[in-house]
Amino acid sequence: MQNTIMAKHMKLYDEAFLTGCDETQAWMMHWFIKNFKKHSKKPLIFANFGVSDLTLNVIRANCHAVMDMTKTPEKGWFNKPVSMLECPTKKTVWIDTDCEVLGNIDKMFNYIEPNKLTMAIDRPWLKRRKEEWFNSGVVGFYQKPDILKQWTEQVGASPDVGDQEVLHKMLNPITRMTYIKELPNEYNWLRLQVEHDDEPATNAKIMHWTGEKG
Repeated sequence: MQNTIMAKHMKLYDEAFLTGCDETQAWMMHWFIKNFKKHSKKPLIFANFGVSDLTLNVIRANCHAVMDMTKTPEKGWFNKPVSMLECPTKKTVWIDTDCEVLGNIDKMFNYIEPNKLTMAIDRPWLKRRKEEWFNSGVVGFYQKPDILKQWTEQVGASPDVGDQEVLHKMLNPITRMTYIKELPNEYNWLRLQVEHDDEPATNAKIMHWTGEKG
C-alpha cells in the first residue's frame, strides 16, 4: 500500500473511496476496513483528523494513502468537506466510519455526475421535518465541484451542529435540484429507518449506524 501523507504530493487516483476520523471514532476503523475490503477492490484513502500513532499504523497497513488533516482549523466532522476538497482523486466517494459495508459498492461511481454532490435522501429527517434533506454520511463527486468548495467555505465560516446541517442551510429547493444528484437509498440505509420507521434494510449495500436524531 502507498502511504504518502501530504495530499499535494500524493498519487492521483481515478476512483477511490475516502473516509476519516479522529481518535474518538478510531475504535470503528478495524470494523470499517474489514467490511470494506469484503466488498470493494477500489483504493481506500484515509483522512487523519487526529488519531493515535497506534491507530495510524493499522490504517497505513490497510489504506492506499493517508491525508494529514490535523493542521486544518476545522475539527471533527467539520473536516469532512475539507478532506473531500483536498482528496487527490477524479471520482471520489466519502463514507462515514459508522457505515457498515454489506455488499458491492463499486457501482456507486456510476451515479456520480459533474458539478454535483451525489447523496441519498435522509428519509428519517424527511419524515420528521417534512422537508427534503440529504445525508452526508455517503457523498460522491467528480473532481472538485463548486458546491463542494462552497460547502467547505461555509463550514469554516459558520459551523452549526454538523456538516450535513451546514449544507442543508445553504440550499433551497431549486439549488438542491441543481447541485445534488440522488443516490439510491440502498447505498446509505439509516439506522432509524430500521429501528424506528419499520423499513428493513433488505437490499442495503451500506448500513449507516447513525446516532440519535430529533
